[in-house]
Amino acid sequence: MLKIYGHSNSINVRKVLWLCDELGLPYVQEEWGGGFKSVDEPEFRKLNPFGVVPVIENEGAIIRESNTILRYLARKYGGISLLPAGPLRRAQVEQWMDWQATDLNSAWRYAFLSLVRKNSNFQDHASVAASVAQWTAQMRLLDQELTTAHPYVCGPQFTLADIPVGLSVNRWFMTPIDRPELPAVARYYDLLTLRRPFVIHGRNGRP
Repeated sequence: MLKIYGHSNSINVRKVLWLCDELGLPYVQEEWGGGFKSVDEPEFRKLNPFGVVPVIENEGAIIRESNTILRYLARKYGGISLLPAGPLRRAQVEQWMDWQATDLNSAWRYAFLSLVRKNSNFQDHASVAASVAQWTAQMRLLDQELTTAHPYVCGPQFTLADIPVGLSVNRWFMTPIDRPELPAVARYYDLLTLRRPFVIHGRNGRP
């Protein structure tokens, strides 16, 4: 059976948990990191020398990096509607996944670590304000895309891209910052809430 290593407060672990529930894929989860078993333990470092979650173990294979895990599971377990086979359509899905992992994550990181995680190394007020401004700019771009074209980020149907983006939207609404009204993002958030796996792993009170 698929084994998932990582704690459920991690947005990256929750990506994998959400996808498994979308696919109806059974799994066993071991809580590592985030106050659970330390990722510095030799047992974990054998799985992932980089010491971050999530990691999965499946049929003797060890795979790390959350978006890579999503692609692997979707391809292996028949999620063709989630990750299309055609090169162009697949690239359209993956570009959103890459945007979430790079531009969007970089924007909210400082503010989130300061305001939610209360990390003492991220308490510079000017840096928090700059992070919120960058985050807002990225979310405005998402709102524009959702306004002009479609209910989901890649069109009329739910795809793999909606998992990382949807969890980031949840983080946007759950972080105590001043937010502009972004009507398309709000509609998207409510649309995702119709999916039970998102309620379990996304819109569940955890940022």
